[in-house]
Amino acid sequence: MTGFDLLTAIGLLLVIEGILPFAAPAMWREGFSRMLELSDGQLRFIGATSMLGGLFVLMWLN
Repeated sequence: MTGFDLLTAIGLLLVIEGILPFAAPAMWREGFSRMLELSDGQLRFIGATSMLGGLFVLMWLN
C-alpha cells in the first residue's frame, strides 16, 4: 500500500462519513445523541465490530 492509496482510503472514508450529516442532519443528530447514552463497553463493542468488519472486507478484496 502506497501513501497515495492510504490518502485515497482516508478521503473515501471522509466522503462516506459526511453523507448522512449532509443528507439528513436531523437523523444524524438523533443517532449521535443516542450514541452518547451508550456505556463505554457498548461503544467499544460497536467499535470492535466495525473494525473487524472492515478487516474482513479488506481481506476479501485482497
